[in-house]
Amino acid sequence: MAFLLVFVLAFGLSLLLTPVAARVGKQWRMVDKPGGRRKHAGIVPRSGGIALYIAFAVAALLAAVLGPQLPAPEGPDPKEPIRLAGILLGSTFLFAVGLSDDRRELKPASQFLAQLIAALIAVCTLVFIERVMNPFTNQLVIFPWYWTTLITILWIVGMINTVNFLDGLDGLAASVAAIVAGVLFIHMYRVGQYSVSLLPLALLGCTLGFLPYNFYPARVFMGSSGSFFLGYAVATLSIVAGARMATVLLVLAVPILDVAWLIWLRMRRTGSFVHGDRRHLHFRLVDLGLSQRQVVLAYCLLSAAFGVLALSVSSRLFKLGALIVLGVITVAILAIVTWLSEHRMKNK
Repeated sequence: MAFLLVFVLAFGLSLLLTPVAARVGKQWRMVDKPGGRRKHAGIVPRSGGIALYIAFAVAALLAAVLGPQLPAPEGPDPKEPIRLAGILLGSTFLFAVGLSDDRRELKPASQFLAQLIAALIAVCTLVFIERVMNPFTNQLVIFPWYWTTLITILWIVGMINTVNFLDGLDGLAASVAAIVAGVLFIHMYRVGQYSVSLLPLALLGCTLGFLPYNFYPARVFMGSSGSFFLGYAVATLSIVAGARMATVLLVLAVPILDVAWLIWLRMRRTGSFVHGDRRHLHFRLVDLGLSQRQVVLAYCLLSAAFGVLALSVSSRLFKLGALIVLGVITVAILAIVTWLSEHRMKNK
């Protein structure tokens, strides 16, 4: 019953609040107009993150009440409340920063500093990557505190920017985040982390409730408030799931490599990677003739397929091999699509 209540609450609130958030966005003039890298029709509010954040936060608080009542195979975790507090505190902070960016467009340095602070909030509330399993030896590797802090910061900041960069096509970021949340929920439930599994279930509910308004043609965008919040939620929930880095890397392999490829291209050509453009893989695919729905569906099918693979295969070495193969294929596709796109631009 607890699982149903948390999911229904998150889904229902998101479904009900998203139109309200859209109206708030119009009143506050938080809107996107066609032009530049945006090719949508009409004026669209970018305030959907308000609904996403509120729905998740309320459902997470309900999870905090219902979670201790669920069976715990290994006994209750006394550190669980502080981790939940860290997730909510960091989410709230980044949501506020994102909302400020949606209203006034913060400088990239200010955004990065905010992401760094949010990552440190996670570390200070025991949401950190302290140990991983070596896939070659199946032995536990425990990091010293300084490596723990650095790896956690890189992971969280990387996830925030991956989701933020992914938010370019209608429904893309929310759909992929929903798949990650679903995979994390199944994993946590399967290993007996019942109370903690309520959190990705809440994230799944709020993203699914948001998608009817955000899928093409979108009536509302999530904005920075939504993408910052979603990225932080995905990053921290993957850590409390037992540092399921390989699982999340498989599900998000294409977006992550797209971000790395894009940073490399921008640094090579302009010396800076902070300015937005249409060099993202999803934009290039649309420019080459695919529809937004086709691109989003392809991303979702690929993410879901590798999510199923991550859940079905227990061998860490096999997962590493799959990740390497996926990475090589993705880089090859990125190179081909980049060449085709730029060749097409030159011939126009």
